[in-house]
Amino acid sequence: MMNYIAKLTVILVAILLISSCKKSEAVVEKNNSETRTLNKTSADSESIEGLYETQAEPDNSNECVMSIEIIKEKKGYSYFLKTKLRQLKGIANLTANESGEKILVLEGIEWDEYEGDISREEDNDSIADSESNSQQPDIPVGIGASYTKDTLTIQNYGNAMNSYTKLSECGRKYIQLIKK
Repeated sequence: MMNYIAKLTVILVAILLISSCKKSEAVVEKNNSETRTLNKTSADSESIEGLYETQAEPDNSNECVMSIEIIKEKKGYSYFLKTKLRQLKGIANLTANESGEKILVLEGIEWDEYEGDISREEDNDSIADSESNSQQPDIPVGIGASYTKDTLTIQNYGNAMNSYTKLSECGRKYIQLIKK
């Protein structure tokens, strides 16, 4: 499993490096800095619009069946997410971060589990103290997927220091959806 994750990480880094060498696009800054909304009227050689589906893994063909359809609307994009357990529609926002990486945010999808960043918790000696003083963190809403040519990649769950699961019906750490 670790070998598979290491290979997937190397592939994702390689794709990001290759895609960062492409010509820059016009962007409009949103909220002062780190995230910029892409100009939706720019003539882009690649269209994000279309149907994206997960591919079967060789050892488990039915483990993570999922599709996302991105539809171009007058004022941006919308999505239709379909999994084994749910079908959801909503607004999709395409943004770029400081490094130019494109991020597609599927608005309105509540994460399945979220325990928050535990590295900020204070050490408590007793379980009773920690239970009475702790507040459950708000569950985030909206799922971000990095976009590189014809592929959406969602980091589906975190680690021991930042425990979360976005889509529990899929057991993959990184969900890759390939455009059809």
